[in-house]
Amino acid sequence: MDVLLVGSGGREHALALALSRDPEVSALHAAPGNVGMEPLAHLHPLDLADNAAIADLAARLGVDLVVIGPEAPLVAGAADAVRARGIACFGPSAAAARIEGSKAFAKEVMAAAGVPTAMAHVCEKPEEVAAALDAFGPPYVVKDDGLAAGKGVVVTEDRDAALAHAAGCERVVVEEYLAGPEVSLFGICDGTTVLPLLPAQDFKRAWEGDAGPNTGGMGAYAPLDWTPPGFVDDVVARVLQPTVDELRHRGTPFVGVLYAGLALTARGIRVIEFNCRFGDPETQVVLALLKSPLGRLLYAAATGDLASAEPPRWLDGAAVTVVISSAGYPESARRGDPIEGAEEADRLEGVDVIHAGTARDADGRLVTAGGRVLAVTAYGSDLRLARDRVYDAVARISVEGGHHRSDIAAKAALGEIVVPTS
Repeated sequence: MDVLLVGSGGREHALALALSRDPEVSALHAAPGNVGMEPLAHLHPLDLADNAAIADLAARLGVDLVVIGPEAPLVAGAADAVRARGIACFGPSAAAARIEGSKAFAKEVMAAAGVPTAMAHVCEKPEEVAAALDAFGPPYVVKDDGLAAGKGVVVTEDRDAALAHAAGCERVVVEEYLAGPEVSLFGICDGTTVLPLLPAQDFKRAWEGDAGPNTGGMGAYAPLDWTPPGFVDDVVARVLQPTVDELRHRGTPFVGVLYAGLALTARGIRVIEFNCRFGDPETQVVLALLKSPLGRLLYAAATGDLASAEPPRWLDGAAVTVVISSAGYPESARRGDPIEGAEEADRLEGVDVIHAGTARDADGRLVTAGGRVLAVTAYGSDLRLARDRVYDAVARISVEGGHHRSDIAAKAALGEIVVPTS
C-alpha cells in the first residue's frame, strides 16, 4: 500500500521508521517531514493548518492510507477532510479528537463511561480557581483546557504559581494530585475494537530527578516489567474500551490511537489525561519493539477491520529513548546551533537517532530548529543494555548549549519503582 504520513516531529520520524520496515508499504510519503525522514520517504511541503491542502495532497498522490501524527490537525478536522475524499485515514474526527482538545470534555466522557480518573473542577474565573485549589490542597494540579503542546500542565506546591498559570489560560481544569508511578498506554482503535500496544513510561520534567518545569517529554522506556499482572487487560477493560464505547454511542466513533496517561495510585488505576494521537517520546520506544507490520495494523483500524487483524507482536528486550533539547528549552528554544555526531551515533548497533527539531543551514550542516532536537533510541536484550547503548550514543552527539537527562529509566533498571498499595 502507499502511505502518506502527516507531520514533522520525532513521533512522525519514529512512525516513518516503522512504516519503512513494513514490506507491505510500497511507497511512503511524508509531509512536511523532517531531515531524518529524507532517506525513508518522499517529502512534500505542506501547511499542517490547512485541512484542504492535506486532503488534496493525499488525493494527488493516490495513497491508500493517510496517517496523521500531530494533535493540532486532528482537533482541527484534518481526518474529516481526508475521509471526505474517500481515502482511508488513521486519525480521529474533530468531534472524537476533542478527547484531547478539551480536558473538560474528556472529564465529561470519563464520567459518562465510568472511567476512573482524578476528581476535578472546571474553572473559568479566578475565584473558581482559588476555591478549587483550596478544596484539593497541595500539590496543586492546574491544566489548560485546550491544546498546549504537552506543556499546559502545572504541578506545584506553590499556590501563587498555580494561580498564575490559570490566569494565562481561558479555561482550566483543577484536579486532585494523583500519587504513584505514571504509565502511558496506546490503544489502536477502529471505533469499536481496541488493540493495546506495549505500556511505556515517559519523563515530563526537564531536569534530573523529575525536577523543573513540564516539557513535551525528555525520555521514555518500554516495556514496564514492574506493572501488576494483567495490567494492560485491566486498562483496556476499565479505561480504553469504555471510552471508545462512549464516543461511539455519542455518534463520534474514535478511529486512530487513543493514548491513556495513567497513574498507578494506592486506590488503583486513574486516568491523568487522554491524547488523540501517539505520544512523543513514548512512540519511539514502543515502535522500536514492534515486530509485526505497522502499516497493516493502521490500515485495519482506518477501515474498521481491527477485529480480524493480527494483534501486535513484540521483540523480546527493551528500548530506551533520551531526548536532547536545545539551549533554553523548555522556556525558549535557541535555533541554529550546530549538531555534531548524530550520523555516527545512528550507525551504532541497536540505535536510531530520531529527528524532532532539526534543519539544514545554508551550508548543509545539521542545526537545531526546535526545543526537543533529537530523540536517541536504543534497543537491547534487557533494559540495562538498552540504557548503556542509548547513553553511549548520546555521548557521541554534541549540541551547543543542549541538555539531556541522565536518569531516564534508571530506577526501573535498578528495580526501584514501587507501585502503591491500599
